[in-house]
Amino acid sequence: MADSNFIDYVKFCSRSGAGGAGSVHFRREKHVPKGGPDGGDGGRGGHVILRGNAQLWTLLHLKYKKHVIAEPGRGGEGGRRKGAEGQDVILEVPLGTVARVAETGEQRCEITDDGQEFVLTRGGRGGMGNDHFKTATNQAPHFAQPGEPGVEEWIILELKLLADVGLVGFPNAGKSTLLASISAAKPEIGDYPFTTLVPNLGVVGYRNDRSFVMADIPGIIEGASEGRGLGLRFLRHIERNSILLFVIPADADNISTQFGILTEELRKFNPELLDKQRLLAISKSDLLDEELTTALTKELPEGIPYVFISAITGKNLDRLKDMIWQRLHE
Repeated sequence: MADSNFIDYVKFCSRSGAGGAGSVHFRREKHVPKGGPDGGDGGRGGHVILRGNAQLWTLLHLKYKKHVIAEPGRGGEGGRRKGAEGQDVILEVPLGTVARVAETGEQRCEITDDGQEFVLTRGGRGGMGNDHFKTATNQAPHFAQPGEPGVEEWIILELKLLADVGLVGFPNAGKSTLLASISAAKPEIGDYPFTTLVPNLGVVGYRNDRSFVMADIPGIIEGASEGRGLGLRFLRHIERNSILLFVIPADADNISTQFGILTEELRKFNPELLDKQRLLAISKSDLLDEELTTALTKELPEGIPYVFISAITGKNLDRLKDMIWQRLHE
């Protein structure tokens, strides 16, 4: 994903169409000079609708759309003819998009399926024509309902990546190198922190033409849950992953300490993240001999399945994929 093309947050003004007014009309024909009321109803105002599209992976196409305005409904006409409905505006969004009301933070919907539609901002109802208001004592009503006004509100769309496995780790832990080595993804790789500035998705091939999706999330630092570093902007992408793969380099000062810090940041952001399955990959293990590997094993956090890997030499990458696949299909 190119840095400039991956947009996971947009804010815009959504305005639905007003309903059309009901008609005040009386039947007038050659042999019916004083017919009864026959005013038609007004048409419904246009909705603003979200539709899931599996072919999209970013909100880039909505970045510069600051106002989304649906058409108003048309007024009713004589002969009980109903006014035309206002044309809806359909916004196609990638799967994993969440819509919120900007003012209150209320979540309106979550788009997770291809073709799924949700009426984000509902158009006003059309008014009833005077035909509806005739009574035994008022057989010629000279009034009708106006249409309901449209709704105007500010909406925030946030994208949370849908992936089977999310890579969690500090900057420069080797996450991007791992993703590049086992998938066709081409993330930017460097020997300095925060090389990855946007999430990257890769499809990882497995045995017998099977596959799963892995997401490289920009590095977490201590305090990320309070907004430090890239902070809250990317932590939300981890919420959608089935498995969290913690990547900690073999040359870290203390693997258990780093794992604890990462786990605590996830807990502060969303405690439910700790209910997900967790795996630990010790990267850059081509630097280790057998004696160092044995010594490091004693320092690893208890109860977390682990594997020593090297994305450069390919060490244990097949074993890592086996571990992931097994837990995805338990």
